[in-house]
Amino acid sequence: MNSKARYYIDKLELQKHPEGGFYREIYRAGEMFFTETIPAKKLNKKNISTSIYFLLTGRDKSLFHRLKSDEIWHFYDGCDVKIYIIDNDGNLSEVQLGRSREVFQFVIPKNSWFAAELTDKSSFALVGCTVSPGFDFKDFELADRNKLLKKYPEHEKLIKQFTKH
Repeated sequence: MNSKARYYIDKLELQKHPEGGFYREIYRAGEMFFTETIPAKKLNKKNISTSIYFLLTGRDKSLFHRLKSDEIWHFYDGCDVKIYIIDNDGNLSEVQLGRSREVFQFVIPKNSWFAAELTDKSSFALVGCTVSPGFDFKDFELADRNKLLKKYPEHEKLIKQFTKH
């Protein structure tokens, strides 16, 4: 593992993330609001915003997943991160977050499937992720390979690369 990545993992007290990489929540807004679920018409209490540190190192990947809220990625240190996004219509887009493209923030729209990897497998990347309305694991969905392949067969190679068997 890259020594600077190890430094950040220790210094920031990061832990393994279910989608890959390491993370730690650093902010959860105290302000709450209510959202209505459909079709249940049930009120859910949500934090207005949350933020985490997120670190990928070496061959770590952020596997395809989606959230019910927009997520802003902020680049802090390391090599560039390539983010792959599949929207609801099956359109694939790629964003390179980092110094080389001078894209330091990027918004991933809610309900989009997305995954990420490092552009340099011998390096690491430290980013921040801000979610609004705030993140809740019940709003997190890790992609099921077979379901995603059935829905978006044109992206088979990428889906197989960024999902579990």
